[in-house]
Amino acid sequence: MDNFDSIYSTNNSYNTTLFNEETLIRNEDTTTTRTTQHTIPSEVVDTTYTAVVAAGNTYISETTEKGGIPPLGATSDDHYYCNSYDNQSTPSEQTFPNTRLTTTASVVATGSNPSSSYNNNNKEEEEEDQNGVMKKCVGRSNRGVTFGEASEQGLRKTMEDTCGIYPEFMKLSCIEVGGCTAPLCRYASVKSPVHYFGVFDGHGGSQASSHCANELHIKLAEEWGKEVGIDDWRRRWEVALCRAFERVDDDLSDRTLASVGSTASVVILSACQIIAANCGDSRVVLCRGKQAIPLTVDHKLNREDEVARITDGGGIIVEWGYCLRVEGVLSMTRAIGDHGLKPYIIPVPEITFTTRSAEDEFLVLASDGLWDVLSNDYVIKLARKELREHRRRPKSDDNSSCPASFVAEGLINYALDAYSQDNISIIVVDLKLPRIRVQQKQ
Repeated sequence: MDNFDSIYSTNNSYNTTLFNEETLIRNEDTTTTRTTQHTIPSEVVDTTYTAVVAAGNTYISETTEKGGIPPLGATSDDHYYCNSYDNQSTPSEQTFPNTRLTTTASVVATGSNPSSSYNNNNKEEEEEDQNGVMKKCVGRSNRGVTFGEASEQGLRKTMEDTCGIYPEFMKLSCIEVGGCTAPLCRYASVKSPVHYFGVFDGHGGSQASSHCANELHIKLAEEWGKEVGIDDWRRRWEVALCRAFERVDDDLSDRTLASVGSTASVVILSACQIIAANCGDSRVVLCRGKQAIPLTVDHKLNREDEVARITDGGGIIVEWGYCLRVEGVLSMTRAIGDHGLKPYIIPVPEITFTTRSAEDEFLVLASDGLWDVLSNDYVIKLARKELREHRRRPKSDDNSSCPASFVAEGLINYALDAYSQDNISIIVVDLKLPRIRVQQKQ
C-alpha cells in the first residue's frame, strides 16, 4: 500500500477561523487530567417534535473470510467478517457492533455562546415549526452539538491512549450522508456538518494510536469520496470505513512496529444517523431516554464467533497471566497494527447505523480503562445525572462551562475511584441542543 501523507483539503480548510483548536489530539505522558470542550452554533430544539422510529429488520452485511473489504456484489445474505447493522429500534446489547463517527461543523470558540442574532433566527424557526412544519431531520442542521474530552494516564508507565475529534470533518447534506428521516424538509438538502469522534487505545507503544488519530478521518473522507457509484448509502459508508481502516493498518506494516497496535472506536454523526465503527475493545454507548444502548461490541475472546475465526485460521488461544490471549500475546481479537499477529488479528471494523431519535441525550466513547471497572448502565446513569445538573446551571463567562467536559472529567474520577489502573480516555457528545438563556437586566 502506498504511503498516504497528503491532507484531505476539505477537512481542515472549512471555517478554520471559528476554531480555537481544529482538532483535539490527546497523547501525552502525564498523569494530569485535561478536559477540552467546544460548542457548535445551535438551533433551538423543537420540544414538540417526536421522532418516529420505525421498527425494521436488522441490516447485516459482513466482510470477506480473511477480513478484507466486502466485495461490491455482496448482499445481506453473504457471510463476511465486517458486520453492519441498521438499528432503527432500541436494540439489545448483542445487536450492536462498533460504530465510527465523522463530523463537519462550524465551531465557535471554546465555551462561547451563540450570538443574539443567531438566537433571533432560532426564534423564527421555532415559529415556523409551530405553524405546521413538524417533520424535520432529528438533528436539524446538526449544529448545537457540544462535546468534551478527558484523559488520564493512571498507574501505567506511559500514556498510550489518543483521542481524535474533528468537527467539520465533512460537509454534506443529510440526503448525501444517507438515512435521512425527513427527505422533504428544508434541512435535508442543505450542506451541513458531519462530525467525527474517535478513541484509540494503543498497546506496545503510542505510535499506532497517534497515527490513527491523525490519519483515519482523512482516509475515510478520501474513500467516501471515491465510492460515488454505490447507490446504497450504508454500503458506501461500509466500503469507505473498511478501506480507511485497512489503509491506516498498512501504514503500520513496518517491521519495527510489528508489536504495536491500537483499538479504534469511531463515530460519524449526521443530522439523522449515528454511524459507529469499531475495532478492538474500546466502546461507544448511546443514552436514549434513560437507557444505555451499546453501539459497539468488544472484540474479545469471550465471543465464540471471534474464537472460531482465529482457530479455524490456524491460530491458537493461550491462557497467560489469568487471561486468554491470541497466540499468548493479545487479549483482543481485532486491532489496527499488530502485524506480528497477522492473519489472526484483523483491522476490519464492525459497523452500526443507528437512526437518531429525539430521545437521544448523549454519546460516551471510551477506552477500556473506563468499561473494565464500570458497566454501561452505571456509566450512563452517572453521566446523565451530571449532564442534567450542569445543563441547568447558568452559563458563566469563562470557557469551562461546557457540560460535556464536566461529565468526561467526572467519569474519569469515578473510574479511578473504582480502582482502574489502565489509561483512560473519554469523549462525551451532548446530543441535546443547548438551551438559550437570556439574562434579564435588573
